Amino acid sequence: MQVAVATLFPEMFRPFLGCGVVGKAIEKELVRVTLLDIRERAVDARGSVDDYQFGGGAGMVLRPEPLFETFERIPWRDRARVLCMTPAGRRFDHRLAVELAGEDHLVVICGRYGGIDERFVDSVVTDRLSVGDAVVSGGEVPAMYVLEAVFRWIPGVLGKMESAQSDSFATGLLDYPRYTRPARYRNMDVPGVLLSGDHAGIREWRFEKALEATREYHPELLEGRSPEELRELFIRSVRRADRQKEQNDG
Repeated sequence: MQVAVATLFPEMFRPFLGCGVVGKAIEKELVRVTLLDIRERAVDARGSVDDYQFGGGAGMVLRPEPLFETFERIPWRDRARVLCMTPAGRRFDHRLAVELAGEDHLVVICGRYGGIDERFVDSVVTDRLSVGDAVVSGGEVPAMYVLEAVFRWIPGVLGKMESAQSDSFATGLLDYPRYTRPARYRNMDVPGVLLSGDHAGIREWRFEKALEATREYHPELLEGRSPEELRELFIRSVRRADRQKEQNDG
């Protein structure tokens, strides 16, 4: 996958691109990321890239010239899906992460100030994306969130895909509680069922805990779905992850 990120703060991305899952994706040459500094296409010697908005109102707006000229530096732009990070966009979720992981070319536009000129958005952007109902100062941090979520679903990025297949949302529910050694620590015990060796019992316990967490924190995920349907989806996802683990271990 080829990715281009247009931003006023490319330095924010450099540590991110060298760490964790994202760093592995780049190291394995499964992803190539190009950082484009919008300010390199400033409209004057002072480095101006924004201006007051027509019609009045608070907040400066990124001008169209540096945006279009930055975008036109990308040789494969006509084949790309172009994402613009904005609170006014579609809510980014697991399904979209998996969908975007199937693309060969992505461009991510990181806005700043009071927004970006709508002519650029209308002409170029294919997807307006929001990562939640809160506003931050720019699109850089949301863009990192989106890129890491997408890269995890590119085949070969994770050494063992079962870790992605059993994630929160991948099963249709939030994640279940997880425990590791020691079995007892500071008078706190791991639930006995997890030590029982009863795989069916463990799956059922995990499903019930995932369902409980989803009811509390994301009840909208349960709308229109019966407990039986959710259980079947959950168990199918877990079994698929188990089979993948066996293949990887073999």
